[in-house]
Amino acid sequence: MRTPSPPTTRHKASVLEVLLAFFQLGLTSFGGPAAHLGYFREEFVGRRQWLDDKSYSDLVALCQFLPGPASSQVGMALGFGQRGWLGAIAAWIGFTLPSAVALILFALGISEWEALAQSGAIHGLKIAAVAIVAQAVWGMSKSLCPDKTRAWIAVVATLIAVALPSSLGQILAILIGGVAGLKLVRVDAQPLALPHPQVKGKATGVVLLGVFSALLFLLPPISPMTGSPVVQAFSDFYQAGALVFGGGHVVLPLLQASVVPTGLVSNEAFLAGYGATQTVPGPLFTFAAYLGSIMPAPMGGWIGGLTLLFAIFLPGFLLVMATLPYWESLRQRVSVQQAMAGVNAAVVGILAAALYDPVWTSAIQSKADFGVALFAFALLVHAKLSPVLVVLLTAAGGWLLAQ
Repeated sequence: MRTPSPPTTRHKASVLEVLLAFFQLGLTSFGGPAAHLGYFREEFVGRRQWLDDKSYSDLVALCQFLPGPASSQVGMALGFGQRGWLGAIAAWIGFTLPSAVALILFALGISEWEALAQSGAIHGLKIAAVAIVAQAVWGMSKSLCPDKTRAWIAVVATLIAVALPSSLGQILAILIGGVAGLKLVRVDAQPLALPHPQVKGKATGVVLLGVFSALLFLLPPISPMTGSPVVQAFSDFYQAGALVFGGGHVVLPLLQASVVPTGLVSNEAFLAGYGATQTVPGPLFTFAAYLGSIMPAPMGGWIGGLTLLFAIFLPGFLLVMATLPYWESLRQRVSVQQAMAGVNAAVVGILAAALYDPVWTSAIQSKADFGVALFAFALLVHAKLSPVLVVLLTAAGGWLLAQ
């Protein structure tokens, strides 16, 4: 009897399909990076089946290693897997545009939006993030922690990430998970069912890494020589995007040090923008669009917002595209697969820690909040409702609770 071979090809989404898929997520992905990874998994692993759970978790692990906005980098890699460079750019534009536009508009009319951050509907969206992250932890733990060894790796990673709530804690948890996987986990050597397409040629990766490094090390000494506040701001925001591990929350202190002491943005306006950033979907790095829009001339307005938005995302884009060709060849080795099994288990632990803090601690403030979150989780896991519908229902629940 002939054994059927696994499928090696799948329908590839068009550039427009990639753009629209990520645009929809950009409109509805509330809750920060941990929640975004849950949305991505549900949409691209579960519903669209662009890749399998292991390939997805490998991308997550890679982007956890890299500085920059991890969830956006995962999105860029997913888009690249469908339509190459245009797919990666389309994924970034689609996921980033909604929140960037909202924050630019907020910067242009800040006095009219002051009550938004305190509304019940926004609190409901935070509760929805609890259910989304819980679903991600639940689903990924079943596939990535199938034995006691990996379950313990996840538990240890959770404890480390909770004890050290910073990028250092995440990196330490991932490193320990990788070493534990290499020494303790046994995997069967097998080809990956859905390998992620490579950037053509490792030379391309070297070039991209060179561009990343040149901008990182040359912009700081060159920008003061130009006397241009635009170049200086671009340099500052590129540095922030290139050197920060842990996502949007971690980058905020660096941005504040760049714009508040220099008088480009008042501390009051900075904090107002930070509050507004928590109320919009999509990546937290879009806070840069708000800051660029509220700065005085020659920055300010739409041009300033889009300029600094590009500056803060550029290093993350260069890094993930530079790393993919090497990552694909390495991750198919047995020893690397063992280490990655441990890293993937650690990623589950890091997500579990994020579920507790900041997602749970910032959203669940009463028994009623817990009830709404539990109901939303049941709708996602058992009723299999669309995350978009669950987010809308939970926002409505938050609004009702506030009345």
